[in-house]
Amino acid sequence: MKYLHLIWAALFRRKTRTILTLVSIVTAFLLFGMLDAVRSGFDDAGKSANGAQRLQTGSKLSFIDTLPQGLGAQLEQVPGVKSVAYVNWFGGAYQDPHNQIFSFAVSDNYLDQYPEIEVSPEARQAFNSTRTGVIVGAELAKKYNWKVGDKIPFQSTIFAQRDGSKNWSFDIVGVMRAKEKSASWYDQMVLLHWKYFDESTTYNRGMVGWYVSRVNDISQSDRVAKAIDAISANSDHETRTQTEQAASASWMKQLADIGLIVGSIMGAVFFTLLLLSGNTMMQAVRERTSELAVLKTLGFSSRAVMAMVLAESVLLLLIGGVLGLLLAMFMVGGMRAQMGNMPISSVDGGIWMRGLLLMLVVGLLVGALPALRAMRLNIVDALAGR
Repeated sequence: MKYLHLIWAALFRRKTRTILTLVSIVTAFLLFGMLDAVRSGFDDAGKSANGAQRLQTGSKLSFIDTLPQGLGAQLEQVPGVKSVAYVNWFGGAYQDPHNQIFSFAVSDNYLDQYPEIEVSPEARQAFNSTRTGVIVGAELAKKYNWKVGDKIPFQSTIFAQRDGSKNWSFDIVGVMRAKEKSASWYDQMVLLHWKYFDESTTYNRGMVGWYVSRVNDISQSDRVAKAIDAISANSDHETRTQTEQAASASWMKQLADIGLIVGSIMGAVFFTLLLLSGNTMMQAVRERTSELAVLKTLGFSSRAVMAMVLAESVLLLLIGGVLGLLLAMFMVGGMRAQMGNMPISSVDGGIWMRGLLLMLVVGLLVGALPALRAMRLNIVDALAGR
């Protein structure tokens, strides 16, 4: 530590270059923190359902497989289950087939499962009494200038009506708003009647996409999930019951290998960081050749000079890396608040430990060649400019 002032002075000898390199390191570790939080969230999702207020029951085979509607009555009989609703993915598009809207056909009691969604009593009553009625999210209504009483055309990318047409028409009877940021996902949704959907298409035939169950005691959610899955064990419609976050993770994993994607991005980022930081350290040592020779002349050993160059490299990575992970903590916190259903972990102690290890390893790799060059420096040649 007694040479810290020398290391610090050397590090900021060229302030502009050092600051630009630090920006690159901060960006790299910001991405590392955010991506590792996503990876950890997907890995941890589904390990336990305890603490979950709601459970989601879908097909064990694939999220696109459906379940019989009659299963809902059996789920309601499971000890610990307070109420059960059911949902189907509708796959609606507005104005253009590429303009996808999150739209779901839901049971009449679906909104009762979500106290964090605000819908006026008048809108609920109108929804229950209007066969073609839909409730739209506040953000969608604002985006498309929708208002109660409008009739909106939808195209379903999946389901056709009995006449073969994929063009549907709905009446807006209400607007739903999220009471808290973690539920803002629902501001982007459209809900329609499951019964109308089921009667209007030949494709569904009384089947359900998934069930949503509220539990009486969140500490018993894991036991309730296992009891629900036991109902259909060894049948032709085996189920998997998990938290809503775990269900989202399961859907994503069936569409893409999250671990491979995250690993590939981080690998590319840190390979680029190695080249950039390595170039910075090589230039820094090359510019200070005569100064390093003077240090050796004053009695600094070759190993001491090598250690100072390595320490400079590691310090550069530590400053940028810690700043990057601190930024990641704030950004991931905001993401978790905005995306309540997405399985995103916090930037916890495990991520910090992996990050600090990366900082140390990258710092040593980046500083290895410049440090060896400084250690092998010949005093006479260096002072002579050779």
